[in-house]
Amino acid sequence: MGRIAVAPSGRESPFGEDEIIVSKTDLKGRITYANDVFLRVSAYSLNEVVGAPHSIIRHPEMPRCVFKLFWDTIAAGKEIFAYVLNMASNGDHYWVFAHVTPTFDASGNAVGYHSNRRKPDEAQIAAIAPLYRSLREMEQGARGRKDGMREASERLNSILAEKGVAYDRFVFSL
Repeated sequence: MGRIAVAPSGRESPFGEDEIIVSKTDLKGRITYANDVFLRVSAYSLNEVVGAPHSIIRHPEMPRCVFKLFWDTIAAGKEIFAYVLNMASNGDHYWVFAHVTPTFDASGNAVGYHSNRRKPDEAQIAAIAPLYRSLREMEQGARGRKDGMREASERLNSILAEKGVAYDRFVFSL
């Protein structure tokens, strides 16, 4: 599936505090289900997202090291909570507080992932945005993509170690 590059618009794609964005993916991160709230807020149709990589909604200002942490955590069979800046098909952005869990079959094998996302409040966004900005700047300032991801991941891990908490406990403290 080809995707035309869309620049961030600077506008927010609104959704209500009582709404939940839900999606499911296979083990490779390809979308297998998206609820109506996901489709409305992301400005995609169901046909556009089913089978597409979940990264279709990745905002370019979101640090890659946070997604690495996501994947490392859920691939290990654990759940994760995180703040994520997403981008709709028209370039509008929306912040979410995500809860991502592996989905297991009857034999206990992971078969995919399930994500519920709620709207964070402005204070939480204000608390996490500067950290994400600094991690993204570190990623972009490195010699290469791999070096940038490694350096930003090390920085994030050192921040968490200083606080003595895992990432999801850190985000709950904001």
